[in-house]
Amino acid sequence: MSEPHDLGRIVMVVPTYNEAENLDWIVARLRAAQPAVDVLVVDDGSPDGTGQIADRLAAADSHVSVVHRTEKAGLGAAYLHGFGVALDRGYDVVGEMDADGSHQPEQLHLLLDALHDADLVIGSRWVPGGSVVNWPRSRELLSRGGNLYVRLLLGLPVRDATAGFRVFRRTALEAVDLGSVRSAGYVFQTDLTHRVLSAGLRVREVPIEFVERERGDSKMSRAVATESLRRITAWGLRERRRQLSRIWGRNDR
Repeated sequence: MSEPHDLGRIVMVVPTYNEAENLDWIVARLRAAQPAVDVLVVDDGSPDGTGQIADRLAAADSHVSVVHRTEKAGLGAAYLHGFGVALDRGYDVVGEMDADGSHQPEQLHLLLDALHDADLVIGSRWVPGGSVVNWPRSRELLSRGGNLYVRLLLGLPVRDATAGFRVFRRTALEAVDLGSVRSAGYVFQTDLTHRVLSAGLRVREVPIEFVERERGDSKMSRAVATESLRRITAWGLRERRRQLSRIWGRNDR
């Protein structure tokens, strides 16, 4: 067990939709691994009772709180709502992680330690030392290929821009204008990474072991992946046009 030092108040935002099988278990692990870190569950109106479980956890532990949303509007929308609540409550560090156990709370200290000299720290599957457990080869190739595509098209010096285990300094979230973010699905992770880097802030990746969920249904689908690639392609082409415009502008002087 490791506790963060000199980072101020920390909260991990955990979005949920139909995670009744996992929420109690993952919150207990997070609270045991990092007793000084608060937990904010953002539930998108889960019909399986996840919201009620979150309420029970919050009633028993002052370090746990819940935001209930009335519709399933996408991962990015849930995180944006949670980030807004966290900033309003004065947290100095705001993190994000999945509720299904794929992000191990016991490794959170690696991210928090790295935040001492960064504005955003990403728990990365694809840097040396990172790994995935229980993934078929096809899914690993899809993730690696998607991240390579992101790196080449957007010019991001990040190997796992789609990762969802990360911690931000509040100053980083304040710098990227969360109110202008429109990406609602999994592409949200790449969007925020791009915005933080574009603001001139420091991004670090630390290796983690990602474990595929054992209970419940994955929210990732081919349609979600296709939408993410479509949005990233549009951003990349727009960025390339801006770069060419700047080059042509200099040459015309």
